[in-house]
Amino acid sequence: MKNLGKILKSTAMVMLLVFAASCSDDDNDDPVIIVEEDNIVEAAQKTSSLSSLVSALTKADESANNDLITALSSEGPFTVLAPTNDAFASLLARLDGFDSLDDFNNEQLQDLLATILKYHVVSGAAVSSGDLTEGQTITTLQGETLTVSIANGVIFTDAADEMATVTTADVETENGIVHIIDKVLIPQEALDALSGVLLTSITDLAISVPSLSILVEALVAADGELPTVLAGEGPFTVFAPTNDAFAAFLEANDFAALSDIPTDVLTQVLLNHVVSGTNLSTDLATGYVSSLSTAGPDDANLSMFINIEDGVLINGVSTVTAADNKAINGVVHIVDAVIGLPNIVDHAIANPNLTSLVGALTTDGNTIFTTLLSDSETDFTVFAPLNSAFDNFTNPSDNDINSILANHVISGAAANAASLSNTYFNTAATNVDGDNLSIYVNVDDGVTLNGTSTVAAADIVATNGIIHAVDMVIDLPSVVTFATADPNFSSLVGALTAEGQPDFVSILSTDTGTDPAPFTVFAPTNGAFAELAAVPSGDVLTAVLNHHVIAGANIVSGDLTNGLVSPATLEGDTLTFTIDGDGNVTITDGSGNSEIGIIAVDVQANNGVIHAIDTVMIPDTTN
Repeated sequence: MKNLGKILKSTAMVMLLVFAASCSDDDNDDPVIIVEEDNIVEAAQKTSSLSSLVSALTKADESANNDLITALSSEGPFTVLAPTNDAFASLLARLDGFDSLDDFNNEQLQDLLATILKYHVVSGAAVSSGDLTEGQTITTLQGETLTVSIANGVIFTDAADEMATVTTADVETENGIVHIIDKVLIPQEALDALSGVLLTSITDLAISVPSLSILVEALVAADGELPTVLAGEGPFTVFAPTNDAFAAFLEANDFAALSDIPTDVLTQVLLNHVVSGTNLSTDLATGYVSSLSTAGPDDANLSMFINIEDGVLINGVSTVTAADNKAINGVVHIVDAVIGLPNIVDHAIANPNLTSLVGALTTDGNTIFTTLLSDSETDFTVFAPLNSAFDNFTNPSDNDINSILANHVISGAAANAASLSNTYFNTAATNVDGDNLSIYVNVDDGVTLNGTSTVAAADIVATNGIIHAVDMVIDLPSVVTFATADPNFSSLVGALTAEGQPDFVSILSTDTGTDPAPFTVFAPTNGAFAELAAVPSGDVLTAVLNHHVIAGANIVSGDLTNGLVSPATLEGDTLTFTIDGDGNVTITDGSGNSEIGIIAVDVQANNGVIHAIDTVMIPDTTN
């Protein structure tokens, strides 16, 4: 017969391997079936929750160096700590590159499994739970020791300071006693052999790396029990800054020590290094992912820009220096800089597809936009043209580039794609009177701005707003821009472009400062046209359309007063305005029709303003 010590040593390794390979459901309530004169192996074979242990013994015995089943079937006595099926499944999950017991396919691995299994055996004694004492040290057959705690149940602590709890104690057999436990215990010999293979949690991995000690301190100091979170189920991808990275971060932000950072800020900075899921370096692609930081508007998760064109660069500031440090609950990529909380300008600078925008924003040392869009007290929505959008933009009206850029910014609101609807916003651009220009958002098919520019990448979340990358530069709008972009005015556009009509499109596209601009247009909706018995044609239609336009004036709703008579329309008649006690404005047209309702006001173009009305106005046809 083989040497018993060698057999037991090999058996321990086999048990570990078998346990890892078996993924059957654990049921700690399954009774251990003891028939008269059953030994430990026979009892385990009859207990479904220990089937992985039996398989592990068998697998270990495939090595010529082991004969664990024979040994544990001998006279004994033995005390065996028997891991459940779930315990073996958990161990297998921690072994990088091992998917099943079949992966323990050579003598060396099978002997390692036996080493682990022997760590669960005490030879020469059948020790009941009542014989154990607090702090007791037990020498196993493998040669190393376990520490006992009985303060809260019966617990054994292994060489890695990890604990296994006894779930069923004192199962007596013909040749010893079995205590069923919920974890596979690992001796130092196996820990050394499995270095780089036995995965720990992300938190434990960070603790084990000396160059990440400040990160560990930061996790402890932050809110939310982050060490516990990152030791949890996950999975997570963590971009872990080194001590040098933290030192540079502290110096750059005038912090003398980690403790000087406000706890809420520190928490969000740390969360901005964490992404859900296991993303190995081979899984990463250039683009945006969401971090776990909720420092965005309305607690939105911040976006993180990953660029893999030359290594892995995060938000344009932090480079991965050591990738794919696997943990049981994810992966850690070590980085050389702390990833701060990005504002809109930071995101624009980080994305190489937005370099033309950044250049336009900062040309000739201009800091107006970088200062504005770095404001932490105001939320913004920015429609950011891609480089290709600038390449294709010819600025046909020779508009001021700063005004064009401002027309891509909504101040005071951070609108994500899901919150957008067919509606108007005011942009930061203004006309010559200082009125903020409007932008029309249409979501019928994707997200389109002013009928021409489409959102190509939505919801890039910064601390002070949201960026939507767009495929065309959004030029300053004319009143025609909104008439053609808004489907509520399709009947009006049809009338303006009807055969035989003047070139209203060219007229109403006239630039500000050029006669007859600016214009005030009272635009009938489709519903207003539908109320007509018939749409007029020829000169009558021309007169009707002209009656809706006042040239040479940009009359906004704030200019209207009760009883006000307008300047003459292009047709020649005037309009009279009435404001009731509730502030509702109605119009009386040239032919005396009253109670014409204004249902939307101040759609502001660069060359005039549109007010939507619910009735087509009719001029005086007798003058």
